[in-house]
Amino acid sequence: MTQTWRNSLAALLLALLLVAATYWNTLSGMVAIWERSGTFTHAFLVPPISLWLVWRLRASLSAFVPSPAPWLALPLFLVGVLWLFGELVAVNVVTQFALVCMLVLSVPLLLGLPVARAIAFPLLFLFFCVPFGEFIMPRLMQWTADITVLFVRISGVPVYQEGLQFVIPSGRWSVVEACSGIRYLIASICVGVLFAYLNYTSWKRRVLFVIAAALVPLLANWLRAYGIVMLGHFSGNKLATGVDHLVYGWVFFGIVMTLLFMLGMRWQEPERLPVFTPPRVTTPRSLPLAWLLLAAALLIPRAGLWLVERSDAAAAPALNAARLNDIGDWKGISPGFSSWQPAFTQPAASFRRSYVSADKQAALYIAYYRNQDSQRKLVSSENMLARSGGDFWVVVERGTANVDALTVRTASLRGGSVGTGGEQRLRVWQWYWVDGTLTASDIQAKLLTLKARLTGRGDDGAIIVLYAPDQQPREGDAVLSAFALAARETLMSALARTREE
Repeated sequence: MTQTWRNSLAALLLALLLVAATYWNTLSGMVAIWERSGTFTHAFLVPPISLWLVWRLRASLSAFVPSPAPWLALPLFLVGVLWLFGELVAVNVVTQFALVCMLVLSVPLLLGLPVARAIAFPLLFLFFCVPFGEFIMPRLMQWTADITVLFVRISGVPVYQEGLQFVIPSGRWSVVEACSGIRYLIASICVGVLFAYLNYTSWKRRVLFVIAAALVPLLANWLRAYGIVMLGHFSGNKLATGVDHLVYGWVFFGIVMTLLFMLGMRWQEPERLPVFTPPRVTTPRSLPLAWLLLAAALLIPRAGLWLVERSDAAAAPALNAARLNDIGDWKGISPGFSSWQPAFTQPAASFRRSYVSADKQAALYIAYYRNQDSQRKLVSSENMLARSGGDFWVVVERGTANVDALTVRTASLRGGSVGTGGEQRLRVWQWYWVDGTLTASDIQAKLLTLKARLTGRGDDGAIIVLYAPDQQPREGDAVLSAFALAARETLMSALARTREE
C-alpha cells in the first residue's frame, strides 16, 4: 500500500468518526431500533458485509490513486440541511437516511469519484442499515386478512370478517403486526439484492431476481397465514397458536427462501470480479483542504439545530380544562359514556371529556405535544387509536370525509366480541392542529411544524379526536358533525392560548 493510500484511508477513518460523533444521537437511535425490532435485526450484518464486499475488490482498487473531490462538500452540506429539517420535525427515517448518505459521500470526497464508482454497490448496500418500510405495515396487514379470509371461504369454512378481525366456527382470529409479513419482505429484499449482485452479472437477471425476492415472501406469508388458521381450525386450536404461530412462520419463511435461492442458482452466471480502469491522469488535490471542507459541511447543520432548539425551547404546556368544561349547548358530563381512549405516545399534556346535548352524546380527546423528539412526537406510527392485538378495542374501518371544506380522518371502533351483549361501537374523527391550522395529513402536519420552528414559533402541535356512539349506521357521523361545528371555535381558541402561555 502506497503512502498516498495510507494518508487517504486515515483521513477517511477520521471523517467517519467525526460523522459518528457529530450525529451520535441519530446513529445510536438507529442501532436501538435494530436491537428492539425483529424487522431490522438484519441491519447489524450490513456494515460488515459492505466491508467484505470492498475487501474482495482490493486488488483492483490498488491500481487507483486516491484523488479528493472537495466540491462534494456542497452536496454533503445539503444532506446535512436535510438532516436538520428531519430533526426539526422528528422524522427518524429522514435523519437516518441523511446520516448514511453522509457516510457514503465521505468516500468520494476524500478518495475520489473513480474509487467510489469502483465500490458503488458496497456503498449503496449501506442504505439497508436504515430502518425503513414499516409505513406499509397497515396495508400488508389488511392484504393478509383479506386474502386469508378469501382462502378460508374457498376451503368451505364459513367466516365473518370485520377489518383485521375474523371469526370462524372454531374461534376468533386477528391479524397483528407479526402477521403482516413486513419482516420477511424487508429481510428478503436485502438478502435478494446481495444474492443478485454476487451471482449475476447481467442487470436483467439481477432485477428479475430482486422482484422475485420481493413478491415471493408476500405470497408465502399469505399461504402461511391461511395454513395457520386452517391448522388451528382442524386441531381444535391446539396447534399454530401462541408461540407455535411464530415458530411455524419463521420455519416456513426459511424453507421458502431456501427454495428461492436454489432456483436462483440455476441461472447463476460465472463469477467475474469487475476490472476497473483507473484514470490515466489524476490531478493532485489537497487532502487537508477536502477534510476541512467535509468537517465544515458536517458541523454547520449540527450547530444550526443547537441554535433553533435554544431559541424555541419552552416549558411544559398546561391545557386549561375550564375553557372546555362546556362547549356551547354541549354540557360536560362525568363519567363518560365510554372507557375508550386513544393510544398516543407521551403527550406533554392531554385532555378528555364527554358531553351531552339533548339526546346526543359526544366526547373530546386532545393530546398536546411540545419539545418533540424521536420518542415523543405529534406524527408517529406509535400513535394509534387502538393497539393491534388489544383485548377489547379494535379498529374495524378507516377512511376520510369532508366536513365544512375540511378533510377529516374517520374510523369505526368496536369494543368487546362480535355478537356479545357487551359489544360497543364508536365513530371517531381526527385532525392535527399545528400553528393554528387544522389538517388530516401527516405530511402537511410535518411541513407546518418545520415552518413554525424555522420562524421561531416553536414545535407545538396537538391531535384532536372527537368520538360518539355508533350503534346505528351513520348515527355517529351525524352527532360528530353537530359537535364539531359547535366546538371548532372554542377548540382553536383554547389551543392557541395554550401555545402562547
